[in-house]
Amino acid sequence: MSRFRTFLLAAATGVLSLASLAHADSPTLDRIKANKSISLGYREASIPFSYLGADQKPIGFSLDLCAKIIERLQADLGVGKLNVNLVAVNSSNRIPLIQNGTVDIECGGTANNKTRQEQVSFSVATFVSQPRWLVQTSSGIRSAADLKGKIVVVTQGSNAVGFAQAISSQGNLGLKIVQAKDHAESFLMLNTGRAEAFLEDDILLAGLRAASPRKDTLAFLPDQYDRIYYGLMFTKGDTGFKTIVDDVLSKMMASGEFTALYNKWFTSPIPPRNEDLDFPMSDALKERVANPSDAVSN
Repeated sequence: MSRFRTFLLAAATGVLSLASLAHADSPTLDRIKANKSISLGYREASIPFSYLGADQKPIGFSLDLCAKIIERLQADLGVGKLNVNLVAVNSSNRIPLIQNGTVDIECGGTANNKTRQEQVSFSVATFVSQPRWLVQTSSGIRSAADLKGKIVVVTQGSNAVGFAQAISSQGNLGLKIVQAKDHAESFLMLNTGRAEAFLEDDILLAGLRAASPRKDTLAFLPDQYDRIYYGLMFTKGDTGFKTIVDDVLSKMMASGEFTALYNKWFTSPIPPRNEDLDFPMSDALKERVANPSDAVSN
């Protein structure tokens, strides 16, 4: 019997499940079922979303979310225990590896925006970030207005480059914006006084601050800017796969399981060095937990 006839028969008898509805329109689910395996993309240093633990195996908040999705797929697809292929991805290759089918779902910390939606699809939001300024507490700088005419640092290729330029222009701050080659160099410039402030996504700065032996000498400025929504990333237009992923996440949010996982990774000591990011859930993420959505503003 063809899949289409099976679909119609199930619909006619009123026993059509969410899984069969999803599978009827999903190349990703077809691939996972045929191979009896799923390929997860992970990041090596995206703390606490996805990174390498002490044994060099990937761990993190997003990987825990993906583990729940795998449990659901195993039950819905009826193929028993799936083999899990772990594929390291980075900023340059994560989208191409989704597009060519090497990776079924990226379990990292990727921002969902309209430009990327032209290439891939995203789950409901799993995190909400905002660009923030990090400064030395001894600098006397208390707000972005205090940065007028000063040297600030951003990381080359980061979204923060455009944010810093816009903040400087809109606030008439005349910022002297320096672009470091990577986040480590940006952080070093801040700590050595070669820059008065470092602009980047707040959670990334929180991770750098937590790992610093001098974390109490660093503080966020209160100024906050545009919201950036993170999600799990997969093949564009795969509505069947997205239906299952969003259903798993939405049910976790409704039950409190999502919040418990958030607290495990963002407000508790985490491996490998038992650092506490001390990053309570924001009001913006609480709103998305109450009302799951993949909507973005840009």
